[in-house]
Amino acid sequence: MLSILMPVYNEEEFVGVILERVMRAPLPAGMEREVIVVDDGSSDASAEIVESLTARYPEIRLIRQPKNQGKGAAIRTALQHARGEFSIIQDADLEYDPSDYSRILAPLMEGRADAVYGSRFLVAGERRVLYFWHALANWILTTICNVVSDLNLTDMETCYKAFRTSLVKSIPLRSNRFGIEPELTIKLAKREARIYEVPVSYHGRTYAEGKKIGWRDAVSALAVILRYALTNDIYTEVGPKTLEAFSPAVAFNRWMADTIRPYLGQSVLEIGAGIGNLSRHLIGGRKRYIASDVDEQHLARLRSRFQERPCLEVRKLDVASAADFADLQRSVDTVVCLNVLEHVEDRERALKNLFTALKPGGRAVLLVPHGQFAYGKMDEMLGHRLRYSRGQLQESILQAGFELERILPFNRIALPGWYFNGKILRRPQLSPFQLKVFDRLVWLWRKIDPILPWPPTSLIAIARRPMCETVVRAKTARLAG
Repeated sequence: MLSILMPVYNEEEFVGVILERVMRAPLPAGMEREVIVVDDGSSDASAEIVESLTARYPEIRLIRQPKNQGKGAAIRTALQHARGEFSIIQDADLEYDPSDYSRILAPLMEGRADAVYGSRFLVAGERRVLYFWHALANWILTTICNVVSDLNLTDMETCYKAFRTSLVKSIPLRSNRFGIEPELTIKLAKREARIYEVPVSYHGRTYAEGKKIGWRDAVSALAVILRYALTNDIYTEVGPKTLEAFSPAVAFNRWMADTIRPYLGQSVLEIGAGIGNLSRHLIGGRKRYIASDVDEQHLARLRSRFQERPCLEVRKLDVASAADFADLQRSVDTVVCLNVLEHVEDRERALKNLFTALKPGGRAVLLVPHGQFAYGKMDEMLGHRLRYSRGQLQESILQAGFELERILPFNRIALPGWYFNGKILRRPQLSPFQLKVFDRLVWLWRKIDPILPWPPTSLIAIARRPMCETVVRAKTARLAG
């Protein structure tokens, strides 16, 4: 389904016409449509005209805002009600032609893009010639936005922005007016979304004909660009925010990767790959690398981030679902499961699933947080059910049928900070400044970590699926007895 998001403010002359065109617009085969019209406090008959059309077109839904807040606020409201896999923003005037929908949607339908912009300045279709200074301001804003987001868009301010609905729903949008255009663009870029442009027709209108955007909006858009250039407000939930915060922590991620790399084989299944913070350090030199996660946005991010890696397979995988592992029986020689088991309610089932995915003699590399005494607010916000003791981890591994090779302490240096922030101060997450300082000093932490006298922040278990399955059954029977 395509959700067509239409903000409306005092468009009684045009809204009925554009809705008729939207309903007649051809869509890719098999695609349904819904039109979510948000009347943004209109003082004319716009809402009544839309309401009269809902009887003829049940696909149209009208939502009324009690007062005028701006285009961005209306789009936020429309997104809350969107049910389609894809969404597109449609202005309520006649400047943009809905017959371009199929062209815009093509990169999304083919899985090549996460967002598609309909550019008025790429050479194709028709374009009404108007307002040099308006076009110059558009070019300046697009250029500055490109500098900030490291993109090469030709038309950041275009109305026609199509995207995967779930992706944009997971991004916090703050702008109420036309600042929504650069805000969404910058945040998509920071999420490493795959953005495409396609040419669209444009029939601009004059200010006498009702055009609303003006120089004040250009100044406001510039302020929005500068604001979001300096912030990392790109996730609505704490868990993904934490993953994103650790993404620039290259030295720390490399330390973790270097610690487990000696235990990896040529075919690897990574559970809970997230946005690929560890994957990028582990994938090199592998014949097969399966990066899995349960979150659709993480999977899309992985596909975008590693789309040029021929050895990579991205797949949705719930570690506690036996059905998800049905076609992975004895398929890999290594399973990497880092910071996952502490989130799982049925960890016994999860470990057995990992066991089945391994070839006989294959290894599971498991990293879990250590020490329930350090459980605090940050653990709660991250969804940790517990922090493991060495004994708990060892028992769980053996009950699943593995042979335990060793348990490695990891990252002693961070435990005091974790305890103080999460347990004493009850902070929900580490600050970007703390992470940046910590990452800059990883070269030192790696040297002194083995000699520190207190417990580690994490435990890394190296477990092996035995070559002889009878050994597994005998050990399991003894443990059960």
